[in-house]
Amino acid sequence: MSQDTREFKSRPHRIYYYVYVLKSLKDSKLYTGWTSNLGWCLKEHKTGKTKSLRNRRPLKLVYFEKYKTKAEAFRRERYFKTPEGGVLKRKLIDGGVGSGRRPPQPGG
Repeated sequence: MSQDTREFKSRPHRIYYYVYVLKSLKDSKLYTGWTSNLGWCLKEHKTGKTKSLRNRRPLKLVYFEKYKTKAEAFRRERYFKTPEGGVLKRKLIDGGVGSGRRPPQPGG
């Protein structure tokens, strides 16, 4: 085993959790969710494999945040679904509070 291989295997794999907001380009409504695999989740939504969004396609990722724990991501998603959190979510998406995170680029 080479030195490079040993170093790679000894590093723990970091899992992050994401809270994301999709916008339906059909009806302009927003959908908020959380996942540990943002790329896969977006693919599932965009290809119609999610019943709740199947008839609201096409969809666009308009905002996301990254968290170290599932509990943090879950709390943030729940907050975004409250009336107060919905106001903040809209401001973040519109760029009125700080700067919203940009969608990931393919292959990056």
